[in-house]
Amino acid sequence: MGRAPIHRGKSHLSLLERQVRKGRIRVATVQFSENWDPRRNAAIIRKYLIAAKKRRADIVHFHEGALSGYLGVEKKAPPPEKVHWQAVREGVESVCAQARRCRLWVVLGSAHRLTPPHKPHNSLYLISPRGKVVDRYDKRFCTEGDLKAYSPGDHLVTFVLNGVKCALLICYELRFPELYRRLRRLGVQVIFQSFHNGYHKGPGIHAKIMRQTVQAHAGINYFWISANNSSAYYSAWPSVFITPDGAIAASLRQNVPGIMINTVNTRKKYYDASDRFRDLAMRGATHNGRCVKDTRSRDRTCV
Repeated sequence: MGRAPIHRGKSHLSLLERQVRKGRIRVATVQFSENWDPRRNAAIIRKYLIAAKKRRADIVHFHEGALSGYLGVEKKAPPPEKVHWQAVREGVESVCAQARRCRLWVVLGSAHRLTPPHKPHNSLYLISPRGKVVDRYDKRFCTEGDLKAYSPGDHLVTFVLNGVKCALLICYELRFPELYRRLRRLGVQVIFQSFHNGYHKGPGIHAKIMRQTVQAHAGINYFWISANNSSAYYSAWPSVFITPDGAIAASLRQNVPGIMINTVNTRKKYYDASDRFRDLAMRGATHNGRCVKDTRSRDRTCV
């Protein structure tokens, strides 16, 4: 089960500031071209945290494998045993320290080492403004290429930020609508979904289906979704921020590193065509309204 991190002690925000921010999150969505050098990637990530702080973000969202590099790229990525795990650990620690200095939440994509001979997890570290890893989401549904490099996870992660319930997902999991329905049942309002569709040879099917599928999940379930991608050339599509009506509210430039700030505002209402009957369908109903008893209804060969 997912769990919301609990932080005790005096808040760095005044009561008035907390009231103003409740139901609102300023999201910094980042994309850049990572490689398999964790120290180099960590330095870039820290600079984006500083930039996000200057733009008054609450949380900074990085793509899949942003720190360690994505290990699921066949013939290019190092095998798990060749990953510089000490540099990965130091990179996470340095990002935590920067998050503490900037007072920011961070969603950080990285491989997570397990005990040999087990393959690592493909993970998102959830880092608090106190500079602590308070939870970790491990990719549950993996591609065939992923399974050669990673061990799948077995849990979901939810957390509450400014009174808004959030969750984490990774890339290929967009193929499984059951995950989104489960999050909807749990009352999740915002999803941070990290992708890695970089290092392609050129345009392909992902450019036509990835953003569109995420948009559908957002509109069907009434989610805000920050969906980011590596900008490693050639990236199949640019990072996007999607509102609960399924619309792309903002986008970064394809194949170009960047950061964008968008605001989740749960007090604002969006078009939601399935609102009235969504819970009914989630309880297993296959129709709405009252069915009638009619011979012309029962006879499905009549005209």
